[in-house]
Amino acid sequence: MEAQSITKSVSRKRRKDDMGPNGTTDEDPVPIKVPRHTMGVREPAPFSDELKVDRSKPYRRVSMEEAKIGTPLERPVRVYADGIFDLFHSGHARALMQAKTLFPNTHLIVGVCSDELTHNLKGFTVMNEAERYDAVQHCRYVDEVVRNAPWTLTPEFLVKHRIDFVAHDDIPYSSAGSDDVYKHIKDAGMFAPTQRTEGISTSDIITRIVRDYDVYVRRNLQRGYTAKELNVSFINEKRFNLQERVDKVKKKVKDVEEKSKEFVQKVEEKSIDMIQKWEEKSREFIGNFLEMFGPEGALKHMLKEGKGRMLQAISPKQSPSSSPTRERSPSPSFRWPFSKISPPASPGRHSRPTAATYDISEDEED
Repeated sequence: MEAQSITKSVSRKRRKDDMGPNGTTDEDPVPIKVPRHTMGVREPAPFSDELKVDRSKPYRRVSMEEAKIGTPLERPVRVYADGIFDLFHSGHARALMQAKTLFPNTHLIVGVCSDELTHNLKGFTVMNEAERYDAVQHCRYVDEVVRNAPWTLTPEFLVKHRIDFVAHDDIPYSSAGSDDVYKHIKDAGMFAPTQRTEGISTSDIITRIVRDYDVYVRRNLQRGYTAKELNVSFINEKRFNLQERVDKVKKKVKDVEEKSKEFVQKVEEKSIDMIQKWEEKSREFIGNFLEMFGPEGALKHMLKEGKGRMLQAISPKQSPSSSPTRERSPSPSFRWPFSKISPPASPGRHSRPTAATYDISEDEED
């Protein structure tokens, strides 16, 4: 038994953690879709005291198993959800959406408490009861609205409106001297829990307005509301107007500062780019100059190579010293320019060189 209870509690905890924004999980079966034929689709939901109810048929409450399986079209599951619905917001709409989608065929009845009851038991409201009734009427999930709804649900009220289940979040609601006004509904097995939407509530919205009171007063003064309508004194009105002008001047100054900063930043970026390009070009020029005219530059190598070729061209080829000595062949004679060259002597005749002929051998040149 203990193991089963632990398993159930763990599975219930996992189910609660895995719930989506509408209170559903991936493991839940897809409910049967039933065509909606109630009045809340194209026109506001009617008030319950304006509807004609057929009392000839006996009222029998639907069980949870029957409601989940699906009921006939002519017998929808009647789910009741109540609240104040002041400053009607998305959290209210999501709660009503969850109540509407609890079962495949649901008729959602929404009770809205009156101003007198709400002011006595909870506090002052921003919207009056007529505005709150109208806001709930125009929610697409609502099929019927109960005006002047009771704070605590009685058996007579449940029977009068033929309510099968009551939808509300599972957090105990302590009020009117009770720790939980829905305790007797839970004990009777008529309670269907929904999930609250975190981060949005009427109290949160009012807190935002009170926190930024000056901002919203100045906002409405700009839009043409008078100080009397806003319950603002003459001095505060002038103070708010002066503050508005100061804020406008500050905004203009801030805009000018931002534009000047952007301009200076662009100039700095361009100057940095130009300096970097100049540095790169100067390094490239210096490198090319050193490569050509430096101590080990290309020009020096070219001069050395040319000098070596010139020396090689005018110097004789010497034989190795280890080679055996032999008679040297007469080297070609070198003739000075503008010399008179005599014709070669005939063989066998020994002729002396004339004074006009200048023959210099390579050895004599050396």
